[in-house]
Amino acid sequence: MRGPPDDRSLDELLSFGVVNLDKPPGPSSHQVAAWLRDVAGQDRAAHAGTLDPKVTGCLPVLLGDATRAAQVFDTVPKRYIAVLELHKPAPAGFDAVVSEFEGPILQKPPRKSAVSRRVRTRTIHDLTVLEREDRRALLRIDCESGTYVRKLCHDLGLALGTGANMGALRRAGTGPFDDSTLATLHDVTDALAFAREDGDERLLREVVQPAERAFVHLPRVTIAESAAEQVAHGASVYAPGVFDWDTAEEPGPWSDAPEDRIAEGELVACYTPDGAAVCLGTWVGDPEADSGTVVSLERVLV
Repeated sequence: MRGPPDDRSLDELLSFGVVNLDKPPGPSSHQVAAWLRDVAGQDRAAHAGTLDPKVTGCLPVLLGDATRAAQVFDTVPKRYIAVLELHKPAPAGFDAVVSEFEGPILQKPPRKSAVSRRVRTRTIHDLTVLEREDRRALLRIDCESGTYVRKLCHDLGLALGTGANMGALRRAGTGPFDDSTLATLHDVTDALAFAREDGDERLLREVVQPAERAFVHLPRVTIAESAAEQVAHGASVYAPGVFDWDTAEEPGPWSDAPEDRIAEGELVACYTPDGAAVCLGTWVGDPEADSGTVVSLERVLV
């Protein structure tokens, strides 16, 4: 079993860590994740939500064994900062038209997308005009995972009657990660050099966080050490092994999860009493019962 997140050695941190990477323009998300994997000396890396090569910003990357938990990013909301380029002068009522796009919208993925091109519903949690000058507007978009911002900009242009396209895009947040803790590829390189050559691990521990940081938006279940050992061999989490449970530590501003309970079928993260992540699973039972399954396994992390 892993020890407490804050007490891990450098090798343990790198083999079960997460970097809130500031993706640069140019390379693909896969390329920067592979570079981070190699420079960290790991055999695996997984990024959270693909960004197009020209798009920059928040790209959390899981390292080593933490890649088993990549599914935690599948449905987390995203925040983007986008430049809307109008093809004609903005009409009167610009802000009012933009605000109409908040809530559920219909989108058909573009031709170059990797998913089936079927019309689907995506939710825009918040759409704010930060600045506007001539034919350009700076937008902040809080949206459901899988929203195509380029298509949103195109549809805004149709609704405004001017035509429009996306001029630039930066991701400012992915689930529990935002742009306040970003680390560049150069930051990671320098931090690794200081740690390996000079023995100074302080910078590295700032840019590489324990993988548990990626789970704070999930409900938390604390289980006994003996139960954790059984989970490591493929057993589900049973009621007698559950010490405590709580809703998400950082559910996010758009979460619709109940504040005082865990919903049946909800994805949860299980931990040992010292805070080490053990597994991800589905909440299926009553932890106050004398017996029965409480969490059905999805991914074992130890």
